[in-house]
Amino acid sequence: MAPVAGVLLLAITVVLAVGVVTVALGAPAEPVEPAPTTSLSLSATDDRITVTHRGGDALDASELDVRVSVDGEPLARQPPVPFFSAAGFHPGPTGAFNAASDGDWRVGGSASFRVAETNDPALEPGRTVVVEISADGRPVATLEAVVEPS
Repeated sequence: MAPVAGVLLLAITVVLAVGVVTVALGAPAEPVEPAPTTSLSLSATDDRITVTHRGGDALDASELDVRVSVDGEPLARQPPVPFFSAAGFHPGPTGAFNAASDGDWRVGGSASFRVAETNDPALEPGRTVVVEISADGRPVATLEAVVEPS
């Protein structure tokens, strides 16, 4: 009788352990925070991309990821926001894109950077620029503009 009871106790222990592991793995570690709700606009000239914060939540520049494409082709070098000097860009971006800013991008604030001639594809009048902005890995905005002459 003792071997049967031992096998039964072992089976119960295994079933309980599997249940605990299933519940533990299925539960999220932390609540997922929603992406900021923000309204942004984009303008582009043949050397500068400017994004203006039109409304909604403030953005923390240190959490931003900015990806730029021209006529569907990503820039060879993407802007490492925030920055002051980076390959593929002229030094001294403005607003929240500049590493010397306070980092808070609020309503009414504009941020811009100048794409250097060494980056590819070139910003040329008539081309379409798409800028995708995410904050802490969560999409915030996808913006599109036609490049205007400066």
